[in-house]
Amino acid sequence: MLTLFETFSEQGRLCAPDRPALPFDKLPWEPHPSFEGVELKHLVTGRETGGQFSYHLVRVAPGRVIGLHTHQTQLETHEVLAGGGACLCAGETLDYAPGVLAVLPKGVPHEVRAGAEGLCLFAKFLPALL
Repeated sequence: MLTLFETFSEQGRLCAPDRPALPFDKLPWEPHPSFEGVELKHLVTGRETGGQFSYHLVRVAPGRVIGLHTHQTQLETHEVLAGGGACLCAGETLDYAPGVLAVLPKGVPHEVRAGAEGLCLFAKFLPALL
């Protein structure tokens, strides 16, 4: 059986009334521009939403880190779909496991660490990151 993350990545699709369905398996995985071992699949970007929001699948390899950073203008959410790890945010450690939804306020530094199995997230940004 596929994990929820694999289902989104390999069988998912974007459905909207004003366009044909977009299969997510047609979208490429892209390396994160700053953090080694992190890949992104941009499902919905600000280009499609007029900058209102963006949705991304995120794969973090085992033991890898999305280093300390801040989004000054975006609220960010993480829905953990597979694997595990932790997010350091506002001086607290948030345990990441499937089913966790984390809300990261704009302007707050945070860091994400993948555990031994890696970490797979559905990340959303309001307004859009990209």
